[in-house]
Amino acid sequence: MPLSPPHPAVAEPMLQTEFPFTLPCGYIDDHGTLHRQGTMRRAMAMDEVEPLGDLRAQTNEAYLSILMLSRVITRIGTLVQVTPFMVEHLFATDFIYLQELYARINIAEPSLVQTQCPACSHRFVLNVSVNDG
Repeated sequence: MPLSPPHPAVAEPMLQTEFPFTLPCGYIDDHGTLHRQGTMRRAMAMDEVEPLGDLRAQTNEAYLSILMLSRVITRIGTLVQVTPFMVEHLFATDFIYLQELYARINIAEPSLVQTQCPACSHRFVLNVSVNDG
């Protein structure tokens, strides 16, 4: 007789791994077509580690953002192969927008907990995020 689990299985919420975006200006391809809609996926460890070995990132630290973005942007308009060259040729407004989007979807949000001091009963909010030094 098979044993049943002590509690019924509860479906875990799905983790969102792709995020749609609209570029403020847009990428203009070689044919003059403007592409503004796109998707970015959540980064994996190798997306941040592998570009560190690229000579372009070693000689110019700022190039690291270009390499990382080219790895996690899955589509810009109808273009599904996003390259460092494409990211290099984005308008600065779009590049900054994508850097901010990358940070929002890949950096853990603070975990805020409301608590109370046991001595004086003063209530306050405490940040218990693991990425606060």
